[in-house]
Amino acid sequence: MTRFEGCGTALVTPFTDGGALDLRALKALVEWQIAEGIDFLVPCGSTGEAQTMDDREREQVVATVVEAAAGRVPIMAGATSNDTARAIDETRRMCALGVDGILTATPYYNKPTQEGLRRHFVAIAEASTRPVCLYNVPSRTGVNLLPATALELATHSNIIAIKEASGDLRQIMEIIRRRPDGFAVLSGDDWLAFPVAVAGGDGLISVTSNEVPGPMTELVHLARRGDLEGARRCQYRLLPLMDANFLETNPTPVKAGLALLGKVRDTLRLPLVPAGSATRDALRAALTAAGAHVR
Repeated sequence: MTRFEGCGTALVTPFTDGGALDLRALKALVEWQIAEGIDFLVPCGSTGEAQTMDDREREQVVATVVEAAAGRVPIMAGATSNDTARAIDETRRMCALGVDGILTATPYYNKPTQEGLRRHFVAIAEASTRPVCLYNVPSRTGVNLLPATALELATHSNIIAIKEASGDLRQIMEIIRRRPDGFAVLSGDDWLAFPVAVAGGDGLISVTSNEVPGPMTELVHLARRGDLEGARRCQYRLLPLMDANFLETNPTPVKAGLALLGKVRDTLRLPLVPAGSATRDALRAALTAAGAHVR
């Protein structure tokens, strides 16, 4: 069974100027990420604008990433819905494409109870032929997967990890403290990767590593090895870029940053729109400070 640890990139989905999938740019992005030393890749999450793509497009994106990666790094595909039956269907289709794992978030908008969340995730895990990573992101879904529920789910044989993006370090540490052997805890917030790793976490699923995969991977590896001074230097060098990437709703800033690097077009699908000038200026300054080559 694949163990997801280190730094994984929550990949953006490149679009053409007209808003169609740009699979050529996606392949190039995957090649660059791997060359920079990223540990794993996560297509079709919220950073990938998955909810604005139809079923066929999501399959195209994941199939392209799997093909381009060619087994060099694990692929964890997003499969999220607030309808459990649809989440199961998406999970099965992603598994059939040859991914190594499934990332599935708490259902959004309908705000289930903790028991509803437990049953939702168990149903997905039992339908999946690949290991499942839970995704807790209350700021987007309106519901928090509490540590007691996450820890109960962690005992399921096919649930191997959690991407924790609650922003609550106390909550994350409680899961780390009580988790069963083999259950990975991944930060879902770039700025928390350092403290989560020091607390015993296993890594990060990152937005900022879209732009600077090498430095973000170095940060996570240093922190996990216990090189606190080295990790601190990386953290403070990269913190302005982490902050700039959330001046507007993700993935608006990171796509603008990638456009400044010449990696993708600055095209999003409504209701998201391109970043404003102040955000672009902050990104340009932060990318330069991080050592990236802005065009």
